[in-house]
Amino acid sequence: MNALLYVLVALTWGSSFFFAKIGLEGLAPQQVATVRTVLGAVTLVVVLLATRRRWPRDRRLWAHLFVVAVFLNAVPSSLMAWAEQTVPSGLASIYNATTPIMTLLALAVLVPTERLSRRQVGGIVLGVVGVLVLVGPWDVLGDPEVLASVPGQVALLGMTASYGIGLAWLRRSAVGGGIDPTTVATVQLTLAAALMLLVAPVIAAGPVQLDWRIGGAMVALGAVGTGLAYAWNTRLVGAWGAGRASTVTYLTPVVGVALGVLVLGEPLRWNEPVGGLVVLLGIALASGLLGARRRTAPAPTGESPAVAGR
Repeated sequence: MNALLYVLVALTWGSSFFFAKIGLEGLAPQQVATVRTVLGAVTLVVVLLATRRRWPRDRRLWAHLFVVAVFLNAVPSSLMAWAEQTVPSGLASIYNATTPIMTLLALAVLVPTERLSRRQVGGIVLGVVGVLVLVGPWDVLGDPEVLASVPGQVALLGMTASYGIGLAWLRRSAVGGGIDPTTVATVQLTLAAALMLLVAPVIAAGPVQLDWRIGGAMVALGAVGTGLAYAWNTRLVGAWGAGRASTVTYLTPVVGVALGVLVLGEPLRWNEPVGGLVVLLGIALASGLLGARRRTAPAPTGESPAVAGR
């Protein structure tokens, strides 16, 4: 069951960049971010009520989930939508693959028991090299279009850094322990939606142009890619841990690039798949898939010895 959820999350999150790009044809970036979050929250609230689950009463839990909502929903969805004004959806999905590296760094800072080994540091350095290849600094000065996309690419790194902080906070606060994952995801998205609706009159105002294509893309992005997928991912975090669950981003670039190139006709520079591959190699090294020594004892809680928890 967890393996199936893993594949579903990869497919839905990989296509999120594609649907967001379509949404931007008729909506402003913050409108896309707000609509997807609200639709995701409404979807999970319906699931919560239909299955007769109860809202948690622990105020401490709500406080932790507010932090998670900010860093896993409100901030990254806003940065993603803003970035895709200038960055192709396929390239955005490749940048999303840096999430495990950002998670490792955030875990090292926020979780005292998590310390980076030499292998992990080497993997992170290799991941940074991959990001530099992705940017293609040799093209920045010579190609105005590439230069214009640099702020968006930086915003995408901010997006994955925000994911890393949110996932590390999940690990630190252990909010998934003994609590139904769907309930956790519902509270998280409801808090994020409330926050974004609160600021929407200030930062999400503007004209709206909707047709069946844009509307369908937003429903797919919000109800499935944000709502159901977050419930699936929360269940994976509880079952597999943050580090192992975050490797779903290995697959999202494949889905995102394929949709961008085949459906939207986006160009693909040679350095983008190469840089993405270097990033994935760095993640594999940092997570212990490459160069790991045999251990005489199993890793705690059955997780990878390189990363404990997402």
